[in-house]
Amino acid sequence: MAKNLYVGNLSPEVTQDDLTVNFKEVGDVVSAVVIKDKFSGESKGFGFVEMGTEKEAQDAIQKFNGGELCGKKIVVSEARPRPDQRGGRTGGRRPGGRFGGGRSGGGSFGGRSRY
Repeated sequence: MAKNLYVGNLSPEVTQDDLTVNFKEVGDVVSAVVIKDKFSGESKGFGFVEMGTEKEAQDAIQKFNGGELCGKKIVVSEARPRPDQRGGRTGGRRPGGRFGGGRSGGGSFGGRSRY
């Protein structure tokens, strides 16, 4: 079963191909991705590598965690699942379709005077 790894402290010039080539030294790389800012397109300094097996993932952690890639010491660990994103915020709306605290008038903003 494939195992996903977190790779942190990446140099801005590290590419997905760099991750793939390096991690192939220890086994089958199912996928590799460098996370980028959606507006600027610049690397956020971390990525994920999915290894083919649990053993290959453990070998990759042993070999690459604390190692150097493009002049920076990288961090490699098991990726943690994303927290459940459902059921949280409602986009600023409160039940009943109103914004804010439900008070009308009064000139208050968040319980404090605006001026």
